[in-house]
Amino acid sequence: MQRSFKRIGILTGGGDVPGLNAVIKTVVRRMEEGGREVIGLRRGWEALLNLGLPDADEERWMVPLDRASTRRIDRFGGTMLHTSRLNPSLLLPHQVPAALQGQLPESEEGGTFDATATVVAAVERLGIDALVPIGGDGTLAFACRLHEEGVPLVAVPKTMDNDVFGTDYSIGFSTAITRSVHFINDLRTTAGSHERFLVVELFGRNSGEPCLLASYLADADRALIAEVPYDVEQVVALLDRDRERNPSKYAVLTVSEGAHPVGGLPYESGSADAVGNRRLGGIGVFLSEAIERATGRRALYQPLGYLMRSGPPDSLDHLVALNFGSMAAELLLSGKSGYLTALVGGRYAPVSIERVLEGARGVDVERFYDRENYRPKVDNVMSLPMFLH
Repeated sequence: MQRSFKRIGILTGGGDVPGLNAVIKTVVRRMEEGGREVIGLRRGWEALLNLGLPDADEERWMVPLDRASTRRIDRFGGTMLHTSRLNPSLLLPHQVPAALQGQLPESEEGGTFDATATVVAAVERLGIDALVPIGGDGTLAFACRLHEEGVPLVAVPKTMDNDVFGTDYSIGFSTAITRSVHFINDLRTTAGSHERFLVVELFGRNSGEPCLLASYLADADRALIAEVPYDVEQVVALLDRDRERNPSKYAVLTVSEGAHPVGGLPYESGSADAVGNRRLGGIGVFLSEAIERATGRRALYQPLGYLMRSGPPDSLDHLVALNFGSMAAELLLSGKSGYLTALVGGRYAPVSIERVLEGARGVDVERFYDRENYRPKVDNVMSLPMFLH
């Protein structure tokens, strides 16, 4: 027997990407047309953790959403609901609210605590019949946990790395690539004017897909992806040759922030964030200095960082976001839950939310990457998926 979901909670978790507001707007509009109520949960899973505490400040963590309040939000980037990276099942000691100190069981991963029961209790107390969490691996992993606990939900995938398992595409990827290609090509003018090497560092902790596709579209000379360790001397030699062959006397290297040398580790700094990841970045500085030492010529280093995820979505991300939001609403209006909105083989289709736990998507190195020459290898696209994976 299918359930009737009357009150829907929607939230965004993890890093922001363009297109989140379009999902929110579409879910709200479709649910309102179906006579349902939608509540916005602010700051990701942190909202339900805090709403599960005694004397919770509901105005701080919740906002009613309707057609009027979401009418224009899809024109802008970011998320009107704000976000956080907190995972209630993996709380670090300093993340445990004072009211829960000494009351939570330890998580299976040592050194963290599990407040899942608090979140489930909050969902029940607030009368939320189903959730629409929008997020990447971390957000969706906790969505799976709530699904196991019997909380109805339909999740929407987003990530610039396009590495959520179960879907060919995640919201935010197209805009990140579009922005990256734009900035790489703009930076060519400076690199060419000064006859220098250009090193552009892109987001991509575990997946090199943003770097691979951006370098393919921008026709960068070399690209270092997170999946394949590189030999510094070989990379420098190739770039030096590229520069000499270029009539404008410059060469372009793109690099994933998670790239690492043979026998080495990615460059990290600072303390771990809410999900245990230290800040990545700096590999471009290391490579720029290595190039300058070996060649005696200047290298320009430019990390694109948050420029890849800020601002409004491009047309493709806007389209997919609207359609994922519509899918989520359609499923809930028909009483269905436990799904992830997805693109499979170029078609919109719901898949089991549990699929996100089956692995992580990344570059098919053997098919699309030249390990020896450090560049994309795209030679036969017949029958391949749109985004070459």
